[in-house]
Formats: sequence, structure tokens, C-alpha cells
Amino acid sequence: MPSRSAELPFAKIIQALLDERKPFPARYIYRLSDLDGEDRLALERAWLQVPLRRRQALLEDIRDMGEDDFLLDFTSLGTLVLKDPDALVRALMVETLAEYQSRELLSDFLHLAENDQDATVRAAAARALGAFVYMGEVDELPAKAFHKVEECLLRIMRGNDVAQVRRRALEALGYSSRDEVPALIEAAYYSGDQDWLASALFAMGRSSNPAWADKVIESLDDHNPAVRAEAASAAGELGLRASVDSLLGLLNDDDEAVRAAAIWSLSEIGGQGVRQALEELLENTDDDDEAEWIEDALENLAFVEESDVFTLIELEEEALDEADLLDEDDLEDTD
Repeated sequence: MPSRSAELPFAKIIQALLDERKPFPARYIYRLSDLDGEDRLALERAWLQVPLRRRQALLEDIRDMGEDDFLLDFTSLGTLVLKDPDALVRALMVETLAEYQSRELLSDFLHLAENDQDATVRAAAARALGAFVYMGEVDELPAKAFHKVEECLLRIMRGNDVAQVRRRALEALGYSSRDEVPALIEAAYYSGDQDWLASALFAMGRSSNPAWADKVIESLDDHNPAVRAEAASAAGELGLRASVDSLLGLLNDDDEAVRAAAIWSLSEIGGQGVRQALEELLENTDDDDEAEWIEDALENLAFVEESDVFTLIELEEEALDEADLLDEDDLEDTD
């Protein structure tokens, strides 16, 4: 990140935003992180004077930069931009803010998920609530707030909103242990709609529930690549060793997203032949992005394999301890 001491006066940043004759320099985007005080007020006064297409392009750049640089924080900008009259601008801001998983933003997401006029924004907000469901399940969110999140998502699922929004709500509920959720997932799975099927598989992967194993494995052979990709991801999240052979077969799938999901899930599960298959795939690929993805997967696989070794050692030690206790009991019986 550029040095704060080398920054231009913020007035120059606003001037650059307003100047349609010149591209907005990417390096200036850093100045929009951690906005406070007079800078934020100045931007708020000028924001709607910035041409719409530039606002949209800026938010796309901010979203992409936020994914790559975790030191950037556009929360302060977000509280301003979420009021933008353009739906695409609002949706892009929600996608950026969702990465922070900040309780400060929860009330905004809850409001937008049910009340924004645009379905794309409502869907983005519903998706963002998934992180808060997870936080609630692991006791990192107050019970009252957790209840609000689940009730909001359940209302959306049971309501009349468009499928795009309701599907995101189901996916967010995948983390939930509420009794109502498995039936909602199963209904989506058997709906006969490919988009709902994909969302059901997404939710299954988040559920940590091995009861979904058969349905996930069956879907690895689906004719729809979007379904195969979600099934492959779910198999990895659930750690389904029974899916390894099918996942190995998907390494040759024609669809890039399916291959990517299979690669990562194999790295999460491990097992015989997985490392060799990934190394061979790395050697034979001509795609730089895929090569980088495989390298990351191999690093993850090494971590998984190391964890498996430690788990095996712990199990062996526990077995030895139990054997020692049994021997002691036998000695006491002979006394």
C-alpha cells in the first residue's frame, strides 16, 4: 500500500473522480479505504456528482482490490455508498463489505435483504448473512443477533421473493442447525429446477451433515456443469472419502469450474492417488491460472496429510493408553 505521507490532498482525489476526461488512477483507490472525518464528508457531498458509469467501475475495482488486499477497509465508504440510487453500485458495495463479516454492518445487511428495491441487492445481502449464521453457530455472535439473522433468512425462504433472492437465503442457511433447514434443503434438491438443485448442494456443503453424502455423490455425475461444480465443492467441505474416485474423474471435466472445484476438494479430502493425480495435472496444464490453483491445492493437501498423520498418532496413543488401563485392571483382578 502506498505510504500515507505520500498521499495527495483528498480534494485532488475528488477532483480526479469528477474528471470524466481522464481515467481514475487505480492508486487513488487506496485513499478511499479507512475514510473518516472531513474526507468522508467531502466525498459524501461530491458522490452523486461522480458520473454513474465511473461509480460503477470504481466499485468493481474496489471489490476486486478488497479480495486481494486484506489491509483495505471500505466500511466507512460503504455506509455512504449503500444509499446510492443505482442498484449495481449498491450490490457491488455489499459484495465488498460482506468480506469483512463485521457486526457493524449486520443491521444494514438485514435491512437490504428484505427491503431493497432491487433483487440483485437483496440477493447479495442475503448471501452476506451466511457468514453471520456461521458466527452464530460457533458462538461468535450474540444469541439475539443470531436469532434475527436466521428469522430474516427463513422469512425470505418462505416468502414470495424471486428465486434469486430465496436461493441465496437457502445457501446462507446452510450453516444453520435449525430444525427447519434440512427440509428446506431437501425440497430444493427435489424441486426439479437446476438452479435450486445447485443451491441445495451449496447448502449441503456448509451443513457439516454427513447425511447428505449420497445426494452429493449422486450429483457429481449430473449433466449440468453448475450442479457438478457445486457437488464437487460440497464433497470437499463434507470430507467425503467415498467421493474421491468420482472427483478424480472430474479432473478431466470439460468445464473449468468443475475442474477447479474437484481440484480443491481432492486437496481437502486427500487419500490414495490424490497427490499423484494433482501433480500430473500440474505437469500437463498449459493454463497459468489453473497451474497456480493446483499449486495452492497441493499446499493445502500437504497440510491435510500432515494433520492426518497427527490424528493417527493421537489415535494410536489413545489406544495404547486404553490397553495400559486394561492391563492394570487385569492385574487388579488377579490380586
